[in-house]
Amino acid sequence: MTQILIAEDEERIAAFLAKGLHAEGFVTSTVATGREALAHARTGEYALLVLDLGLADMDGLDVLQELRASGETVPVIILTARSSVTDTVTGLESGADDYMAKPFRFEELLARVRLRLRAPQPAGEATTLTHGPLQLDLRTRRMKVAGHEIDLSAREFALAETFLRHPGHVLSREQLLSQVWGYDFDPGSNVVDVYVRYLRKKLGAAHFDTVRGVGYRLVDATATRPTSQGRHVAPQ
Repeated sequence: MTQILIAEDEERIAAFLAKGLHAEGFVTSTVATGREALAHARTGEYALLVLDLGLADMDGLDVLQELRASGETVPVIILTARSSVTDTVTGLESGADDYMAKPFRFEELLARVRLRLRAPQPAGEATTLTHGPLQLDLRTRRMKVAGHEIDLSAREFALAETFLRHPGHVLSREQLLSQVWGYDFDPGSNVVDVYVRYLRKKLGAAHFDTVRGVGYRLVDATATRPTSQGRHVAPQ
């Protein structure tokens, strides 16, 4: 499995990144200092480094410059609160492959991670997510249900993508909040329930099961389901 190193000294953000990337199938390691980042990155075990610039013991730019000076070619995505044009240019000229300013949205970071990992990945990465009659084209950002195109807002699209990447899995409200709304969310918000209601209205309520006290699960509403006697019946 693809291993990603996270160098971030703010514990809440580091945990959010690790949880989100793990949910997408990556293996993550988290370090809080520049020296640890250098030591881990030099092992050759990691496919990518997500690097904060404001580390406690040394500046992230120094970490990056030491890596590049020693010949390390691991892709680096800088994730930092420094958002000026000068900071961005300096980071890229120092050898970063990408640069993102905080606050950030996880889906955007994930897209950039996948972009940086695309070259060594096997060809033919899926650009369309399908489950039953639901079809989501990631390139054209179009949603279809049984061949009929459905208009989705940007947030509805992101939520639908999250469900379609994990069909049949129970996703908690907290997972959906962090995946779609980013790390800076209010855990007491009912925004997930509101947007699931929007998707049910647009895509069909039968595609989304409510798991009481936990969250929601995407199902194939067209599939046959077993009865209590073991027989299978088609959906109504």
